Amino acid sequence: MLPVNINVANPSPPWRGPVIALHCSGAGAGQWSDLAKTLGGRYEVLAPEHYGCESTGPWTGEHPFTLADEAARSIALIDNSEENVHLVGHSYGGSVALHVALARPDRIASMALYEPTAFHLLRHMGEPGAEAYAEIAGLAWRLCDRVMSGDYRAAAAAFVDYWNGPGTWQTTHPMVQSRLIRWAPKGPLDFRALIEDPTPQRAYQSLNFPVLTLRGGHAPTPTRVIADGLSNLLPEARLMVINGAGHMGPLTHAAAVSALIERHITESDARRSRAEILGATALSANAVS
Repeated sequence: MLPVNINVANPSPPWRGPVIALHCSGAGAGQWSDLAKTLGGRYEVLAPEHYGCESTGPWTGEHPFTLADEAARSIALIDNSEENVHLVGHSYGGSVALHVALARPDRIASMALYEPTAFHLLRHMGEPGAEAYAEIAGLAWRLCDRVMSGDYRAAAAAFVDYWNGPGTWQTTHPMVQSRLIRWAPKGPLDFRALIEDPTPQRAYQSLNFPVLTLRGGHAPTPTRVIADGLSNLLPEARLMVINGAGHMGPLTHAAAVSALIERHITESDARRSRAEILGATALSANAVS
């Protein structure tokens, strides 16, 4: 399945490699339309959609589902790109982005993550992590139980209300409700892949490129603990908090989130350009001497 390209029209090519933007569970490529507008056509924005989206279809069921299966499309995009890429991910998409980065660490120019749901890390984050793990495991159990009973509507409602706040499902447009009900059977696969991810903590310390970690000021406990913890694990990470936002900040506070990601990407490229100029200058000086 080809990724969705959500570039705004621009006759000029991007300066650097593409931006691969990975959406959250239950959403789609359109989540990143505001980011594409903010980048203004200077970068090619590719948004591969996850299994469970109608453009991609359901998981094949050929073997137990893992994050590697979800990451395969993004890794293929990287392998087909002549330039290093910028990774962006929200929630489940943030965890997929981390998996992609670990698979191709030398091909990542920068990464921006909004509340990645790397739930496996909670077991290694002391008492706050243990409490957060119990909370998210409870949500996973409720979702799985309702999917197994065939009540996809109740599963989707529980999922939406947890991440957006109680009562959100009731005010959600019926067309969006229908799409989420169709997506619901994928939810247990996402939770299992996230919770049972075998990646050790120390692996993230090898990601030596600029990382922007974002979270909302009203982030749920599990993703707040993960975002704070990852900012300490990743060597070149910085953490920023979007005041007034929750877990769905890339949608509810799209302008603020997109502006921060755009600045991170352009600053990372500027820094890389300066390093390349200094390197070329040093090589020329050595050749002359």
